[in-house]
Amino acid sequence: MIQTFTSVAFQWPVVRRSVIIAAVVGTVLVAINHGSCLLHGEFNVTCAVQSGLTLLVPYCVSTVSCVLTVADRQNETRRR
Repeated sequence: MIQTFTSVAFQWPVVRRSVIIAAVVGTVLVAINHGSCLLHGEFNVTCAVQSGLTLLVPYCVSTVSCVLTVADRQNETRRR
């Protein structure tokens, strides 16, 4: 059975892994990109939105990677 992108992307193991990766990688990216705003107390709405988007990027990358891995495994199984 071929699963759709969304059916795989919203499976708990995929979501859990993506959240963990986003928390770790996203935190590092926020520190790199917005650390000076945080240290100087200049964190405003714009910085908050940018930080949220910065956290979203590794989540999306991780999710897409997991979905593509599942698809590759399904293709290998069908070829056998």
